Amino acid sequence: MSEDDWGLALPAFKPDEALQRLARDLRGLGLQERQGVWERRGLAIARACVQAPCIDAARVKRPSRSSPEWQSKALKNSADVRDFVADIKKHLAQWSDDD
Repeated sequence: MSEDDWGLALPAFKPDEALQRLARDLRGLGLQERQGVWERRGLAIARACVQAPCIDAARVKRPSRSSPEWQSKALKNSADVRDFVADIKKHLAQWSDDD
């Protein structure tokens, strides 16, 4: 047993609960949900749904009124969910500067 092993296991990832937390965080960024897609000013920004055992999430490369191009990512743990929200926040700030 190494000195770094405390004998503690990570809590099990619950995608349903994580999706609720993700939705709350995205609303906190000013996005509005419509049928699993989060939008800002009528433009799709992100989407997410549970695909057990993870969350299938995606964000647009660039907001567009016509067929946005999506970048998908599987969120397999809470750290992935936090990183996804941070990525959305970073891109929202960039897109606001460009508008």
